[in-house]
Amino acid sequence: MLLCVIYRCYVDDKVSKVAWLNRSNIIFAGDDKWSLDPRVDLVTKGQLEYSLRIQKVDVYDEGPYTCSIQTKQQSKTSQVYLIVQVPANIYKVSEDITVNEGSNVTLSCLANGRPDPSITWRLLNPSAEPLEGEEYLDISGIMRSQAGKYECKASNDVATPDVKYVNVIVNYPPFIKDVKSSETQVGRMGVLQCDATAVPKPEFEWYRDDKRIINAQGISIQIFGTRTILLVSNVTEDDYGNYTCVATNRLGIHSASLFLYKHILPTIRYPTRGPGTGRAISGCMCLNHSLWLLLASITCLFFKC
Repeated sequence: MLLCVIYRCYVDDKVSKVAWLNRSNIIFAGDDKWSLDPRVDLVTKGQLEYSLRIQKVDVYDEGPYTCSIQTKQQSKTSQVYLIVQVPANIYKVSEDITVNEGSNVTLSCLANGRPDPSITWRLLNPSAEPLEGEEYLDISGIMRSQAGKYECKASNDVATPDVKYVNVIVNYPPFIKDVKSSETQVGRMGVLQCDATAVPKPEFEWYRDDKRIINAQGISIQIFGTRTILLVSNVTEDDYGNYTCVATNRLGIHSASLFLYKHILPTIRYPTRGPGTGRAISGCMCLNHSLWLLLASITCLFFKC
């Protein structure tokens, strides 16, 4: 907005009467001030200038202003029109909200200015593409991917756009997105891991054969936000089996199975000459022996053994 505006009007020594008018209202008649507005005064330099000054201009000052000059022979007028531009200003915006997934959401962003500002919305995710909405942004059946910071921008090219933000939190039930079973030898530490996503943050429980597991000697449950780890410090044969990770919040529950198991390398019994004897050989040795037999058979056929 302008702080001060001056309308220049020049006269000569033949002028008998001069006045300033706003629409049909007289502001000055000669040197006599008719307006009660303290922001309005005259700027004169001798008898040749009769200019009008308005300080602290606001939108109510907009309109036509006329300098009227009367001489003995004729009257002349000079008119200007004051257009007051006001930068865009957001005077009301929605507060930060928390909603459940699937709810309908309406965000509001009210602004004023001259000319009337345009309002645009963006969700500040990696793409940050414009959204369809002006003063009101309607989101039907909001999804968890639509949570985040929403930007409302009001602009009218008078000054820098005004920007406000609304944070939207979307609650949804837990979903276990990743589990890691453990292959552990007897006497070693077994580690089972369970990762979930949820808002609000989930709570975790561990089960073994429908019996809840708690922290005890040799067993430790650790929780790091949306991840939980079950540690078995000294695995025995009795520890092998199926475990269940359960994630819950006030919107729902989700579970997944994990396994603590012992991997045993396979062995192959290859008979040797002599009754009742045998030895275990690796898969590599057995494969080499089979290849040797195959090559021997092919050679025999070739030479017609």
